[in-house]
Amino acid sequence: MAYWLMKTEPEVYSIDDLKKDKITYWDGVRNYQARNFMKEMALGDEVLIYHSNAAPPGLAGLAKISKTAYPDPTQFIRSSKYFDPKSTKENPRWFCPELRFTKKFKNFIGLPDLRVEKRLAEMLVLKKGSRLSVQPVDAKHFQIVLELASV
Repeated sequence: MAYWLMKTEPEVYSIDDLKKDKITYWDGVRNYQARNFMKEMALGDEVLIYHSNAAPPGLAGLAKISKTAYPDPTQFIRSSKYFDPKSTKENPRWFCPELRFTKKFKNFIGLPDLRVEKRLAEMLVLKKGSRLSVQPVDAKHFQIVLELASV
């Protein structure tokens, strides 16, 4: 099993939206490294949902991969802001996995709280220049986050 962190702006799609929907596909990612990480995701992998562009940003809850990455349908829809004219059904460029809601954290873990936890110093989301919307998480960091979230 692998662990991941996926960023979302809460006013666009929050952990509460995922809780209500129960399942969603993670569309609209248009970064090649993030896409490659999503293609590596396996059924049952666990995902930390991170609210970005929030005050403060931070970890809001958990999800699981319920379907491995498949071609992102928004790349083919001309009216979509995620439309990619270079992508074809025969040769899609963008992929998205399906996520299933697991839980909303009892204790939201803000970025300042993550930064002061010395055991998380090497967590990718805390590294300077780490702006990827999808990134791997070490198993030890994942367990520390669960501890902080009182899961």
